[in-house]
Amino acid sequence: MIIDDGQYDVIIIGTGAGGGTLACKLAPTGKRILILERGDFMPLEEQNRSDVDVFKRERYHAPEQWYDTAGEPFSPQMNYAVGGNTKIYGAALLRMRERDFERVEHQGGISPEWCLKYADFEPYYTEAEQLYKVHGVLAGDPTEPEHSQGYPFEAIEQKPEIEEIFGAIATQPLHPARLPLGLTRQDDDPTNDSEVSGIGPALKYPNVTLQTGARVVALHTDPTGRLIKAIETQRGDQTYLFFADIVVLACGAVNSAALLLQSANEKHPQGLANSSGLVGRNLMKSLLTTVVQLKNKANTGDFLKTIYINDFYWGDTDFPYPMGHIYNTGGLLTDVIFAEAPPLLSILAKYMPGFGLKQLATRSIGWWIQTEDLPDPNNRVRIEHNKLYIDYTPNNLEAHDRLVYRWIDILKTIEKELGGFQRGNHPRGEIPIQVMANQCGTCRFGNDRTTSVLDPNCRTHDVENLYVVDSSFFPSNASVSPALTVIANALRVGEHLTQRLG
Repeated sequence: MIIDDGQYDVIIIGTGAGGGTLACKLAPTGKRILILERGDFMPLEEQNRSDVDVFKRERYHAPEQWYDTAGEPFSPQMNYAVGGNTKIYGAALLRMRERDFERVEHQGGISPEWCLKYADFEPYYTEAEQLYKVHGVLAGDPTEPEHSQGYPFEAIEQKPEIEEIFGAIATQPLHPARLPLGLTRQDDDPTNDSEVSGIGPALKYPNVTLQTGARVVALHTDPTGRLIKAIETQRGDQTYLFFADIVVLACGAVNSAALLLQSANEKHPQGLANSSGLVGRNLMKSLLTTVVQLKNKANTGDFLKTIYINDFYWGDTDFPYPMGHIYNTGGLLTDVIFAEAPPLLSILAKYMPGFGLKQLATRSIGWWIQTEDLPDPNNRVRIEHNKLYIDYTPNNLEAHDRLVYRWIDILKTIEKELGGFQRGNHPRGEIPIQVMANQCGTCRFGNDRTTSVLDPNCRTHDVENLYVVDSSFFPSNASVSPALTVIANALRVGEHLTQRLG
C-alpha cells in the first residue's frame, strides 16, 4: 500500500454533474483539491454520437456486473469517465417545479416534502444555467417556475420536420415548449457536460489535481468514527491511501451508497453514515417509455431533442394526480437511452420489413414519456458477498400508463393534420433496469437524522467531514430530469464549503 504524502483540503470522488461542478466552484478558493475519477478521459469520437453506433451496447456500459432482485447479473449503463454520465446525457437542463419541493399526493402514494424549497435553489439554478450555457426560451410552459434571470442563450433552431410537429401540437389545447439544453455549439462535441463546464475550468487552477483510473474502494474513519481519516483507492495494481480535511462523494446515487455500505466498520456496522438505516434505500429512477411515430419519408435521424410538453405534469380533468413530462428523443441514431430498448427495434422492423437500422431510425420520430416514481425503502442498493444488488420494483404505474396512452391519442390527432405518417401505428418500449437514467434518492437529506442520511448542507449526520453532492440527496424524484438540480445543489454546497474552509 502506498501512502500519499499530501494532505488535501478537499477530496472529491467522481466528476459527474455534482463532482465536476463542485470542483469548478471550489477551485478559485486556492485550497488544495484532489479529484479522483475511476475512469479516464472519453475519446472525442465517442462523445460525438452522430459518428458512432449507439446500438453497440457495450460502448456506454460499465465494465462490471450488478445484480437485480432475482439475482440475475446485468451490465449497467454507467459511464466511468471524466464527466461521468453527463458525457452520455441528453443535456436537457430543466428546473424542478415549485410543487416538486412540496408534499404531493400521487395516485400511487406520496411524494414527500423537501427540507429546502424552490426559492432556496432558484439563485443556484440561475448560476447553473449560466455555467452550463443553457439555450432556451421562457415561453409556453404553464408549469415553468419563476426565473430571476432569463436563459443566457437563445433556443437553437429546430429542424423543419420538428418545427412542423411543434406547430401541430400547438393547434391542440396544449402548450409545447422549447427544451432548455446545455450546449457548446461545437460540431465535434455539441453537449455541454461537467468535463467542459466543471473539470476543465477547475484544472486551470494550480491548486487542483485530477487523478484518473482511481477507483475508491473504502473510506476509513478515525477511532471515534466521526471523521474520515483516509480514502483507500486502487490505481492499476497499486493501492493508495489519500488524506483530506473534507471528503465529498459524487459517484452517482448507486455507487455513492454502495461505497458507504462497503465502508462499514466497528463504529458504523450497518455502513458508513448509516445510523438511520437509510443508506441505499429509496432508490428512484424515472419511469420511462419511448413511443415512436413512423414516417413515410426519411428525416436526418440526428437532430437534437427540442420539444417538451408539461400540460399533464400535474394531471388532467380525467385524472387529478400528477402524470409527468413528455419530450422528443432527438434523432434515434444519437439517443443513447433509446438504444437500450432492443425489443423496440424488432417491433419497428415488423412495421417496416426489409429496412435496415439506419432506415428505421430515419423514418421515425421518437418521444420519451417520463413519470416520477415514488420513494420506497424496499427499492434499494445493497451489498451482499461483495456483489452490488439493485432491488427495484416500479411504482406509480397507473399515472405513467395513462400518460403514455394520452400522448398516443394526441399523436394520432396531429398525424391526421400533418400527413406523411403511418397512422395508427405507435410502437413503444419500456426502459429496462440496466438503464440507470435519473437515479436518485439513496442518501436523502433532511433535518431529522433518524429519517435522513444528510443534513440540509448535504453533510452526513454521522460523519462530520463527509458530504454527498450527487443525486443521492433527493427525498423525491420529479418528472423532469434531475441534472440541473444536481448542478445547482453542487453550487449551493460549494458555497457552504467555501465558508467552512475559510
